[in-house]
Amino acid sequence: MATVASTIHPTADAKLLRFALKQDAMGSGANGVVYLVVAAIFGELFGLPAALLYPIGVFLVAWAAALFLLASRPTVNRAAVGVVMAVNIAWVVASVELLIAGWFPLTGLGTALVIAQAAAVAGFTGLQFAGLRKAG
Repeated sequence: MATVASTIHPTADAKLLRFALKQDAMGSGANGVVYLVVAAIFGELFGLPAALLYPIGVFLVAWAAALFLLASRPTVNRAAVGVVMAVNIAWVVASVELLIAGWFPLTGLGTALVIAQAAAVAGFTGLQFAGLRKAG
């Protein structure tokens, strides 16, 4: 009977996976810090309430720390990467829903921001999936 490894050992080729996790962390962390520092200005500029951007900023900073931790471990936990990809997919779906449902009076810049972030997160997820496959 074949078994599936639940972790990816350092000897496995996990460079792409670690790269994807770190890129996701840097993008998430940078967005989170910006949201926390200039939520009121961004809210007005993009048509998003600052009251929404503050908790999202906190989440993104914590998320970035978790991603960096996951990427830096001697062994990468496949289940944890699966959770990362699921959260990323949920972010993309929520972004599309935000655009379709019209929850907020987004400006043109706000619409562009939501689309760009969804595309970036989808790209990170694709890289993470490819990294998982390559790592075996």
